[in-house]
Amino acid sequence: MAFTIAIDGPAAAGKGTISKAVATHFGFGHLDTGLLYRAVGAKMLDGDDPVTAAEALDVSDLDREDLRTPEVAQAASKVAVIAAVRAALVDFQRAFARRSGGAVMDGRDIGTVICPEAEAKLFVTASAEVRARRRFLELTGKGSVITLDEVLADVKARDERDMNRAEAPLRPADDAVIVDTSTLTIDEAVAQAIAAIEARQTR
Repeated sequence: MAFTIAIDGPAAAGKGTISKAVATHFGFGHLDTGLLYRAVGAKMLDGDDPVTAAEALDVSDLDREDLRTPEVAQAASKVAVIAAVRAALVDFQRAFARRSGGAVMDGRDIGTVICPEAEAKLFVTASAEVRARRRFLELTGKGSVITLDEVLADVKARDERDMNRAEAPLRPADDAVIVDTSTLTIDEAVAQAIAAIEARQTR
């Protein structure tokens, strides 16, 4: 039986961590849809046309080692505003969402555009400052030489672009449950998410 959980939110809010934990808890498949855009962004940085890259995208492209770099993150945000790129990736996402055995989809527009009929929708958020500090610690922990101010500026720039793009802007679905992780531990955030989903399952 198909059961789709749509988890949206801005960068570094914790939706990836929550999505993986939720998928494990319920035994569902998990797709980080942001990786699709990062893969296209990486191909654009390689010199490929982003629309052509999106149309030819393969699951193996999601295994590239460089998809988590700041450069690829910025490229992903840029290709995501291209309508033809988004259109090329919609079918891929919708097919995964209705897979047998349930699916957890995390991204920017799952509950609003990709899967508006999802059985459960969450919008995971946190303040820009909290998200920037999390991303800063993640990047410096991997050896990146970057300042907190630079990361905060990057987070705010991505928010501005994602929230104000013409195609599928980042916003909560009308029926999404908001999970603000600014002051929550990972365990608390996951528990809130699971409780919200279980409430939808019993309806």
